[in-house]
Amino acid sequence: MSCDEEISAVVEEYLECVYRLEEKIGVAKTSDIVKSMGVVPGTVTNTVEWLERKDLVTHKPYKGVKLTEKGRKIALQVVRRHRLSERLLTDILHMEWEKVHDEACRLEHSMTEEVMTPLEKALNHPKTCPHGNPIPTKSGGLNEEETRPLSELKVGEESIIVKITEERSDLLQYLGELELMPGVSVRVLKKAPLDGPITVGVGSGSHALSPAIASIIRVRVPK
Repeated sequence: MSCDEEISAVVEEYLECVYRLEEKIGVAKTSDIVKSMGVVPGTVTNTVEWLERKDLVTHKPYKGVKLTEKGRKIALQVVRRHRLSERLLTDILHMEWEKVHDEACRLEHSMTEEVMTPLEKALNHPKTCPHGNPIPTKSGGLNEEETRPLSELKVGEESIIVKITEERSDLLQYLGELELMPGVSVRVLKKAPLDGPITVGVGSGSHALSPAIASIIRVRVPK
């Protein structure tokens, strides 16, 4: 792999990281980028400065990093390749949903649009990844369904799981074992006070979830 390709892959990783953090909490703090990328703060500072010089991000001290229009366009292309790769791994190769995120991280930098277009057709143009997150279109469009965190529902409210916003393999394996996956109906049975567990009903069973885990499960409440 050439030096340029390595730099390109690193740039893509950073832009995708900023995109995911913006999607999750509205802004990417440098401390969150450090944690997500698994690198030292000085490396993040230097890379963010370089990305800002290239007009890919803006960085305001104490307010965090945000993608520019140019940066967002590249990030969406990476996210598109990532989520279509996840679909390839689950739908065609039948890998477990908790394993495909890490593998897709490796595939996303080598997939070209010449591969993506026929792959999308072969997969019958999926709208979301296996975890329910929307797949950007070739032109950068994003069909984002309106959702709420499961943690915000009141006792007695019923909903349909739309997506899981955190794609750590251990977390996905845990949620899979509880059958808390996109398309599944879930109802809040009990909410303990003082940030205690949230008990939810799934099928004929029930499970106690921490507020942190319930917050990364996004749901649609039928009208």
